[in-house]
Amino acid sequence: MKIVFLDAKTIGDDIDLSAFDRLGEVVKYDFSTSEETAERVKDADVIILNKVEINEASIGTAEKLKLVCVTATGTNNLDKDYLEKRGIAWRNVAGYSTETVAQHTFALLFYLAEKLRYYDDYVKDEHYIGDKLFTHFENVFHEIAGKTWGIIGLGNIGKRVADIAAMFGCHVIYYSTTGKHDQPGYERVDFDTLLETSDIVSVHAPLTDQTKDLMNRDAFCKMKKSAIFLNLGRGPIVVEADLAKALQEGEIAAAGLDVLCKEPMSADNPLREIKDSNKLLITPHIAWASVEARNRLMQIIAKQVEEFCESMEQ
Repeated sequence: MKIVFLDAKTIGDDIDLSAFDRLGEVVKYDFSTSEETAERVKDADVIILNKVEINEASIGTAEKLKLVCVTATGTNNLDKDYLEKRGIAWRNVAGYSTETVAQHTFALLFYLAEKLRYYDDYVKDEHYIGDKLFTHFENVFHEIAGKTWGIIGLGNIGKRVADIAAMFGCHVIYYSTTGKHDQPGYERVDFDTLLETSDIVSVHAPLTDQTKDLMNRDAFCKMKKSAIFLNLGRGPIVVEADLAKALQEGEIAAAGLDVLCKEPMSADNPLREIKDSNKLLITPHIAWASVEARNRLMQIIAKQVEEFCESMEQ
């Protein structure tokens, strides 16, 4: 069996992939364009990828291909109708990054809520040396206990964030983007109620027709001026020009983002104009990427390949 990694760099160089060597011949490419993919998979039995587009153009010549594994939860890059027509199985991975994304959600929140950039700069710029008071009160912050936390997307990650937020003393509410998702033990509200009453709004939803451009100018205008917005879902859920305007005009207090509409960030992204890290914090899609999560991800993929091969032999 031949296993081809099409964009191995997307999971990092520090992850042990030796488990795949026991399953067959392994070929790794750092990155692959659609044009390169067609040549590289023509004799592959299994391909493993993250962002590469999989369709007739890219795998049409792969006559031996039996399994496509996506090293992510999202599968928007797969032409599933074509795979079904060819009888090619596909797998993705869910749940591997729940803990690390929840952790990063709170890292973004506390950085913004406690004005940590301001206070670190205050000390690093040596204003604290010889200060009159041992505590500097200039940029006040508040406890999150007693605040309302609104969650958009109450899947595994959203529920984990909800549980942790509740332990911090937050009142947690959520909005179902499909209008059909009821989660016992959690308070479901309509979208406007979530926006108008939440002190913190965090997005943990997938990109769908219902969520694309959900957070637009109208949505930001309904939020509290003191609110903090966090996006750990998908970039296109947010209209970035509208978020930039909301931050610049003080419609909301701050935003923390781990995802953008185009990744890596495009030169014309309107959020580039905002240099104040007390108001906007952007991380380069790292919420999922702890060492533990990436190792867990590849262990799951290896098990999927192994189990698929065993089923083919039966």
